[in-house]
Order: sequence, then C-alpha cells, then structure tokens
Amino acid sequence: MAARLHKILAIALLGLSTAACGIYSFTGADIDYATTKTFQVNNFVNNAPIVEPKVARNFTLELQDILLNQTSLSLVNNNGDLVYEGEIVDYYVAPITATSKSTAAQNRLTIGINVRFSNTKAPEKDFEQKFTFYFDYSGSSQLIGSQLDTALEVIFERVTQDIFNKSLANW
Repeated sequence: MAARLHKILAIALLGLSTAACGIYSFTGADIDYATTKTFQVNNFVNNAPIVEPKVARNFTLELQDILLNQTSLSLVNNNGDLVYEGEIVDYYVAPITATSKSTAAQNRLTIGINVRFSNTKAPEKDFEQKFTFYFDYSGSSQLIGSQLDTALEVIFERVTQDIFNKSLANW
C-alpha cells in the first residue's frame, strides 16, 4: 500500500513540476505557437559594392533552413506571422596581416546583412539591425570554389543564428 502511495505521489510531483516550468524549447525560441504559426523570408538582395552572385540566394535559403530546423513554424510565401527581409550591404575582402614583402599573409572576408524583422502578432518585437561576421583565410589562396563555399557557410551559420537569437530567443 505504501509503495502504491509513493508511486502516485511521484507521478503527481512530476506532473506539477513540468506544468510549473511552462513551455520549454531546446533552441531557446520564445514563440507562442497558439498564435504564431508561419514565417516568411523574402529574398535578400545584394546591394554591396562587390556582388558575389550566389551570396544573396544562399543567405536567404540558410535563414529559411535555420527557422525550419529550430522552430515548428511553417514557411509561407506571403502573409507570414513573422517576416524577415533585408539586403546584403557589405561584402569585402581586406588584408589583416602582412608579410615582410608587404603582401597579405592573411585576408578577411566580411559580410554585413541588414535585416528587417516584423512580428505581426507582437509588433513590439519588430527590429531593423545590421548583422556582420567574417572568415579569415590565407593570403596565398584565392577565395573561389570550395574556399568560398566554406567561408559563406561559416559566416552564414553565425549570422543566421544571431538573427534567430535576436528575433525569437528570449535569453
């Protein structure tokens, strides 16, 4: 009889403790899924002085992917509850270290992306902000092919996570 009472008490305590915690997300997303069901990512355009053709498209897809992977929201083409839009405003390579022969020993690709976020369910969370990150590579190599793909992957992973955190995480 006492063992049965302990089981009932344990189950009741477990139920109360999980109910008291509220909704928990492993990604840190602070989304009210009762009212917010969709998001849209408008195509980001490349307005940087140097235009790398695949940057805008790849960034748009990466931002869609992180939102699909870290939330339960559905991607829509229009009338989304959450709307992401903006433009690539910086894309440049600059030397960061030099050799004794006055050539670059190491270069840095920097990409800056201006993002406008609109939350139709909670307009107080709207923002416009520039997100920037970089990738360092050897001055003796060209930023083409797989080297460029790696650079974009590193930069976009960081920038999309920063955008996710700013727009949906309440940390």
